[in-house]
Amino acid sequence: MRRDGVARGWYPHRVTSRDAGERGDRMTLSVELVQPEGELWSGNAEMVIARTLDGEIGILTNHAPIIGILYEGSLVLIRPDTPGQPSVVAAVSGGFLSVANNRVSILAREAVLGADVNTAETQALLDQTLQGLSQPPGPEEPADVRYYRALLAAADQSGSPARPG
Repeated sequence: MRRDGVARGWYPHRVTSRDAGERGDRMTLSVELVQPEGELWSGNAEMVIARTLDGEIGILTNHAPIIGILYEGSLVLIRPDTPGQPSVVAAVSGGFLSVANNRVSILAREAVLGADVNTAETQALLDQTLQGLSQPPGPEEPADVRYYRALLAAADQSGSPARPG
């Protein structure tokens, strides 16, 4: 262990993504984003970022196996491994995330890709929901309010023009 408290070592039995790049191989994640109605996106990615009840998590190749509960009204960001292809941003209203053997499964209760968000309709739903609250939201907003805000953020971050109402 070094002075900074970080253990370092060489592990000949483990192939890292840097080693794979030197050989010309490409290490990627196989990612699926699904909801009850069907698959929203699937493909290879170099990174996935999601928010779980335990906090934000970034997933790269060879990540340790995990299962997490997605935070209601949060974003999932998928960075495809194809150069020049834009990141995929989706709003989720809860669900689960599973990682094992370079496979990432995102099972959302409800999800919409940022490029598919109707911003005018979503803003109207958010405004209507906020007006219907009997009192201003406290530090923790209701799940539907968080989901509408996540939809608008996904549309904003998707890099494509938002769909009008």
